[in-house]
Amino acid sequence: MELSDLQVFVVVARTGGITRAAAELHTVQSSISARMAGLERELGAILLRRHARGVALTAAGEQFFGYAQRITSLADEARRAVRDERPSGPLRIGAMETTAGIRLPPVLESYTAAWPDVDLSVLTGPTESLVALVKDHALDGALVAGTINDEDLHEEEVFTEEMVVITALRHRDLDDALRGPNGPRLLVFRAGCSYRRRLEAVVRARGVEPKVLDYGTVEGILGCVAAGLGVTMLPRALVEHSGLRHRLRLHRMAPTDATVTTVFVRRRDAHVTMALKEFRRHLHAAADRSVGAVLRTVAPGEGG
Repeated sequence: MELSDLQVFVVVARTGGITRAAAELHTVQSSISARMAGLERELGAILLRRHARGVALTAAGEQFFGYAQRITSLADEARRAVRDERPSGPLRIGAMETTAGIRLPPVLESYTAAWPDVDLSVLTGPTESLVALVKDHALDGALVAGTINDEDLHEEEVFTEEMVVITALRHRDLDDALRGPNGPRLLVFRAGCSYRRRLEAVVRARGVEPKVLDYGTVEGILGCVAAGLGVTMLPRALVEHSGLRHRLRLHRMAPTDATVTTVFVRRRDAHVTMALKEFRRHLHAAADRSVGAVLRTVAPGEGG
C-alpha cells in the first residue's frame, strides 16, 4: 500500500470529487481515478461511490478514511520531526464552553505566540460529545469534566472548579427559587453536559422533579436566569467574570457537589505530536498558576 495513494484518497474523500481532488493536487483526473481503482483492488473493497455531483464514501470507505487520515498525519509528523523539532501542522482541541471561556484564553495566547506554525483549532461542546470525537480521532484531545474512566483514553487532571447554583438576585435561597408556580426550570446546556446531570441530581435530592430547558451559550443561560426564568449551575469563576454578575445570586453547595475536576483526555494509542506535547505543557503551566487560589468568601448578594 503506497503512502501517496492514501494521501490522494484523503483528498478525494475530503473534497468529494475526482475533479476537485485533481485540481487541488495539480494532476489529471485519469491519474486520480487509476490510483483509487488500484487502492480498491489492493484492499478488495469498494471505497468510493460515483454519482452525478462527484463521489461519496461507501461504508468501507468511511471506515478506511479514519485509518488513512491517521497514517498520513503520522507520516507528516515524522517528516517534520526529522527536519525540525519545532511544533507545526494541525492540532484539533475540544473544550467545554465554560472551560473555553475561563481557562483556555491564557493558554491559547501563550501557545500561539510560542508556536505560530501550528494550525490550532478549538471546538466547544458537552463532555459526552467531545469524548466521542476524541475516540473517533476527530480531535487530538479535549478538556472535559472528569472522571471519564475509559480504557481507550488517557486522562490527566488539569483544573478544579468550584460549582455554584445560580438564581435571579431576588431569590434568597435555592428552595425559594425552586418554589415557582410552574415548578423549577433548569436552564442548561444540551444533553451530554456533566454540569446538567449534576444540577438535576441536586434538585431531585430536594424532592423536586425539574423541567429542563436547553440553551446554546453561557450568556444566554445567565441572561434567562437573571430574568427569573430558572436556575443553573456553572463554575463560580465563570459567573464572576460575567457582565450579568450584579443581577445574579450564587448559592454554595455541599463540598461533595461543589467540586468538579476538568481533565484533558486523548487516545492512548494515538501518537503524541510535538504540537500536542507543547499544548499540554502550556496547559499544565496555566493550571499550576491557578493552584493554591483561595476560594472567595461569600460576598454581598450571595446565598448560602
